[in-house]
Amino acid sequence: MDEKLNKNTDENLNKKATKNIMTYIIIFFVGCLVMYAVVYFFPVAITEDVIKEVRDVTINDTGIAEAVAKVYDSVVVVSTYRDGTYIASGTGFVYRQEGDKYYLLTNYHVIEDGDNVTVTFTNGDVVETEIVGHDEYADIAVLSIESDTELTVAELGNNEESRVGDTAFAVGAPLDNAYSWTVTRGIISGKDRLVEVSVSNSNTNDYVMRVLQTDAAINSGNSGGPLCNANGEVIGITSLKLVSSGVEGMGFAIPIEAAVEKAEQIIDGEIIVYPVIGIQMVDFADAYYTYYSLIRNSGLENGVIVTSVERGSAADEAGIKANDIITAIDGEKVLNKAYLRYYLYQHSVGDDITITVYRDGNTRDLKLTLSADGQTA
Repeated sequence: MDEKLNKNTDENLNKKATKNIMTYIIIFFVGCLVMYAVVYFFPVAITEDVIKEVRDVTINDTGIAEAVAKVYDSVVVVSTYRDGTYIASGTGFVYRQEGDKYYLLTNYHVIEDGDNVTVTFTNGDVVETEIVGHDEYADIAVLSIESDTELTVAELGNNEESRVGDTAFAVGAPLDNAYSWTVTRGIISGKDRLVEVSVSNSNTNDYVMRVLQTDAAINSGNSGGPLCNANGEVIGITSLKLVSSGVEGMGFAIPIEAAVEKAEQIIDGEIIVYPVIGIQMVDFADAYYTYYSLIRNSGLENGVIVTSVERGSAADEAGIKANDIITAIDGEKVLNKAYLRYYLYQHSVGDDITITVYRDGNTRDLKLTLSADGQTA
């Protein structure tokens, strides 16, 4: 009796389950038919709703035209002459006004071989300038002109507030004035980049610059022009670009704070003196064969070899000797001569620093006071 009851119960459950499954299948197909009918017979209504939704979330990019307009007329084409002959051009901009006198910034490498410099404004006026001064390591030059007419002075921004990814644009005169006042747009790609450069116009990089990186197009002739933020404020001076096979969109600018600091020293008549320690030196790469045993036995991959020490210099008094390998200054790793000069030139004459050297299998820290007289470093 119980077995028969259980059997009937199981059959009823199976029938009920089958019925439920069939119900779900029917509901599914009916739903599909209804959706198909809605789409087929009312496509316009749905399309309008979708378009309305898209329109509601559209973002309008008004560009940077207003920001460009703020700085545009302050930008000048810089033309450099020597003995009356045109030799080079670049870009600059008006950054300071004192009554009828205006000061302009550009790169030193734009004017370094010239004895006369003119600037051309957006209205076509060509004005001869006075070369106030320069700093070759900072790659900054200051020019001045006098004008009874009110000139546009660029507004300076705060580079410290700039962020990687912020909009940036450059204004310049690329390709030897062929496309003067060209505006290129990009972003700030990096901050506080250390880039090796050649100050002495040799094939050897002999200094390091701390710069902003941007992917805004920088071309020959842009040097000395402003790099601006989206508010039209100058945050840097375009100075160089990385040129290498397979590399694109890597331009660099001197942070405006560093440029203005040097410019103000020049305008105030200060003599810019970089400290020295009184040594002659050579990079590992240039001394591999001459100092092969020294380099191999040291086990070091980078550094600067001291080839001679000036008698009575700061290095001499600190105990630095020929064949010492300088590996760090104040704990900052010295990769080569360019980095040694960079870390050295962050200090002033009279400052105390610590130089780390490798000698006879040991590393030692030597303290010295920087002087203004001596040999190349």
